[in-house]
Amino acid sequence: MSELRLRKGIAVTTTEYGSVLLDEKDGTYWQLNECGALVVTAIREGRSPSDAVEQLLAEYEVERAEAEADVAELTARLVEAKIVTRSGGAR
Repeated sequence: MSELRLRKGIAVTTTEYGSVLLDEKDGTYWQLNECGALVVTAIREGRSPSDAVEQLLAEYEVERAEAEADVAELTARLVEAKIVTRSGGAR
């Protein structure tokens, strides 16, 4: 199973609305809401997307299927944008 990791050169700043990710190489940035920030925090801490789903379920009124779909979509977009990389498994 592959593990997700934040790519080197991505700075994360917490805001009152979530967080901002900054690519220090090219200056591109992404703003995430509180739920997106929770997912990125899980990745930064070496936890899995399923851990992020469980935390979303504990902290927010959301159905499991919706939380799973949202986390999967966000992680896929972060990988596509090369903010997050996969290690240790199929890429």
